[in-house]
Amino acid sequence: MADTGNQPHVVVFGGIGSGKTTFTDLLGELGALVIEADVIGHEILAPEGAAFPDVAARWPEVVSGGVIDRAALGSIVFADRAELSALEAITHPLIRAEVARRAETSAAEVVVVELPLIGEVVGPGWTWVLIDAPADVRFERAVARGAGADDVRARMASQPTDDEFHAKADWIIPNTGSLEALAAAAEELWGTLTEE
Repeated sequence: MADTGNQPHVVVFGGIGSGKTTFTDLLGELGALVIEADVIGHEILAPEGAAFPDVAARWPEVVSGGVIDRAALGSIVFADRAELSALEAITHPLIRAEVARRAETSAAEVVVVELPLIGEVVGPGWTWVLIDAPADVRFERAVARGAGADDVRARMASQPTDDEFHAKADWIIPNTGSLEALAAAAEELWGTLTEE
């Protein structure tokens, strides 16, 4: 999906524990439509979701009681890049289509998509905003919010490197300070996006 209008389209991305959700929440409070790719990912993996049949066929061992066990699926794909690529080949086109539908029908001043990685779920014309924090900070944040240490390590190992994240970014917003500092960065970005 290309950005064909004047409405700014923004991808907020970064590694686990970087603060993406906090930042997109701040943009939402300023008036942006926030589309969470992870939420769409959950929806398409639900029993009635568009990705369910292909994922269940590819990894039948993760289906329990007619539902995909996301933790079991995660333990497979985050330990093996080939498996992760296979999952992304199923899910990314479906996520991309739903992101496009929501963005194209929005009247919000700014459309923001929160992505956990550098997935190809948006087309050209989007501004990529990296929420950046050192790996040790991201690890501590993820564990503090209840994730298992081994799971966090596996997810971090499966994610792009810092150099790969930085290479994709149009904006880089450090997130090692206070919430107030992050809010100020959100307001600065908002002002840049919405200025005439």
